[in-house]
Amino acid sequence: MKLTYPACFYPDGEKKGAYAVVVPDLPGCVSGGSTLAEAILMGTDAASGWVLDELEDGKPIPEASPLENITPDAGGFVSLLVLDMDAYAEKYGQKAVRKNLTIPAWLNTFAENNHINFSQVLQDSLTALYQQKRQA
Repeated sequence: MKLTYPACFYPDGEKKGAYAVVVPDLPGCVSGGSTLAEAILMGTDAASGWVLDELEDGKPIPEASPLENITPDAGGFVSLLVLDMDAYAEKYGQKAVRKNLTIPAWLNTFAENNHINFSQVLQDSLTALYQQKRQA
């Protein structure tokens, strides 16, 4: 899933070439960098982390405001950040979710006798299916 959010960029008055980044649609999402390129990367990372936290907590993510509806404070400008949530979640997603499952008794006996980790098998299978669907 790719998302775009408008971000406000503000030159740092104390450090030449540095920028602060604020993502108005994501409350408290603020970052910055010592160059504009770094500020864009850091803003994207901060926004991706903000959205991933919401997704992992089962909360809806805010809709992005239209670019023309965002007005920066004096001296700032607005640009879009592009978030690749699939890649970010694959790299940084940490939260585990407990799931109950039902399998035939004979399969349970087989797995236990062979010291098979149910969670790992399910996770490996779902990861392979996820990657297969992403490539399609």
